[in-house]
Amino acid sequence: MANLIEDIKKKAQKLKKHIVLPDAADERAIQAARIITDEKIAEISLVGSEEAIRSKAQQIGADLKGVHIADPEKSDKYNDFTQIYYNLRKEKGIQLEQAKAAMKQSLFFGAMMVREGIADGSVAGSLSTTGDVLRAGIQVVGMPPGNSVVSSFFLMVLPDKVYLYADCGVVPDPTAEQLADITISTADNYKKITGDTPLTALLSFSTKGSASHPLVDKVQKATALAKQKRPDLIIDGELQGDSAIVPSVCAKKAPGSPIAGKANVLIFPNLDAGNIAYKLTQRLAGADAYGPIIQGLKKPCYDLSRGCSVSDIVSMAAINVVAGAF
Repeated sequence: MANLIEDIKKKAQKLKKHIVLPDAADERAIQAARIITDEKIAEISLVGSEEAIRSKAQQIGADLKGVHIADPEKSDKYNDFTQIYYNLRKEKGIQLEQAKAAMKQSLFFGAMMVREGIADGSVAGSLSTTGDVLRAGIQVVGMPPGNSVVSSFFLMVLPDKVYLYADCGVVPDPTAEQLADITISTADNYKKITGDTPLTALLSFSTKGSASHPLVDKVQKATALAKQKRPDLIIDGELQGDSAIVPSVCAKKAPGSPIAGKANVLIFPNLDAGNIAYKLTQRLAGADAYGPIIQGLKKPCYDLSRGCSVSDIVSMAAINVVAGAF
């Protein structure tokens, strides 16, 4: 399992996809573009001012051979993208001049490249805030029918197992309906990324009615909704953490559970629980944590921490390719 990211990179190499990096004035993005291109993980477009990108590349001694530069203000797609964006947002009150201004921004132009199929995914956040990355993804790429929420997951890599944790980065207090959609999105992403069957547990401080509380009711309702929407998935809840991941405990507390204490996808009832859990797993268990990885859009537009490394950008681009290829 420790080699999961290398395996993902190898899968990405075979898929031959095109990823945009909208925070292209950042030297980390330029260095990552060089590595991604050299390792043939994906075709890369750096989105932004061509002069600024080339100047920064020269400063750091980075060769841009084989790396595309998409300069919104020089692009022959600028007018078309502006009109598409205006049509998408005019009912929300946007004016044409505002649409023109938005399409000059690399995040929005990159998202439009993804929407229109020129690129397959986007990775940003080394310079941009999470709010701006999400705004561009939601407004331009949009959510698929039937999904009520954009959320996130963390890929948690331990020596002997890989988990997906959700939501640990976006939705503070999801409704039961949102929690069900987070469950489905995360289970699907587990399958795409690892190739293995997702065993998905919705977590609570209660196992199968051992406690009575509105917070428990929410998880029970979300479990029922997720099962109803996707009967093909293996989902169970509400389960306490030990019931979800320890077979002997599950056998006592939730006999007959289809998860059988072997969950690999953990769905937390709120952002408090999810964020605390991933950080504790990372620090106490020594897990490698990749994320928050945005999910719930029609096509993958991923966010990064502004403290990310070049290696983080490379890994996230590879995950973007693999998760978006289905």
